[in-house]
Amino acid sequence: MIDTDVSCSTSVSVQAQLQKSEPQMLSLLSLFSGAGGMDIGFEKAGFKTIWANEYDKTIAPSYRQYFPNTHFDGRSIRDVPDADLPKSVVGVIGGPPCQSWSEAGARRGINDARGELFFEYLRVIKRTNPAFFVAENVHGLIHSRNIESFKKIVQMFETEGYEVSWKLLKASDYGVPQDRERVFIVGYHKSLEKKFIFPEPLKSKKTLRDAIGDLANLKIGLTKKVKNHEFMDSGYSPIFMSRNRVRGWDEQSYTILATDRHIPFHPQAPKMIKVAGQELREFAKGHESEYRRLTIRECARIQTFPDDYEFVYTNMRNGYKMIGNAVPVDLAYWVAKAIKDDLENV
Repeated sequence: MIDTDVSCSTSVSVQAQLQKSEPQMLSLLSLFSGAGGMDIGFEKAGFKTIWANEYDKTIAPSYRQYFPNTHFDGRSIRDVPDADLPKSVVGVIGGPPCQSWSEAGARRGINDARGELFFEYLRVIKRTNPAFFVAENVHGLIHSRNIESFKKIVQMFETEGYEVSWKLLKASDYGVPQDRERVFIVGYHKSLEKKFIFPEPLKSKKTLRDAIGDLANLKIGLTKKVKNHEFMDSGYSPIFMSRNRVRGWDEQSYTILATDRHIPFHPQAPKMIKVAGQELREFAKGHESEYRRLTIRECARIQTFPDDYEFVYTNMRNGYKMIGNAVPVDLAYWVAKAIKDDLENV
């Protein structure tokens, strides 16, 4: 049962939150949780998500199944009153919807209804007064067309009493075998008298072979051995065929996107061949049968989800979507570990 008592008019102090939290069970409130990639990464580092919110009904069954002991709220966060939120947590984490900031989207930023969900994120921080928060979003958040809105967002967090750090992180620097760049914003309550320092990149990078090499000879399809090991066999658009979509076994994957038609090819196939004089690629002659999209499980491996996570869906498109929209687990882990190390030294 989550404590949502609001009879006390003053917020629980940050120091009191840290003192009453067991070191191995530091409490989190997760917003825009998606499939829970960030949550899993933080739990690997020793935190515990006690309350989560995700509005997308196609994702909720997967999250609920993997986190059965987390209080889950499936309403739009706009419809969740303060009284239904935990009174206090050690941390608030989440990635507000990114379409408003995306290079591929309408790029309305803070003026779009989805962009305004940052204000809901801020409202939850005001209510729960956490020791820290972590917000994640797409590279477009700091694009020149959005930078003024971004600065205002940072200023709003600072006004609420947080020392804010932000950085564009490459997932491949933190154990994720994939080209993926995301902006992370981390705020420490000023009473901690600390500023978050982002972890240094790891010395080695994982490859596609590390991530999915053991699946190469496994039969494609729904099996008891590996969940969700199936792929959508649909056509390829001219845009998709306009460039190479194959990365080799000893490279990192292209970004795993949320749309099935943009999922990269498996590394078993040769690199695609450019057609002379055209913005078009074609399959290498004699190897046409080797080209296929990555399976849902292979995408999950590349996003560093554990194999015991079962993605629940009736349409494979929703499987690809929830994985592509997720924060890579291991990227979240290294950020979370740095935060936990800091909190242990408060």
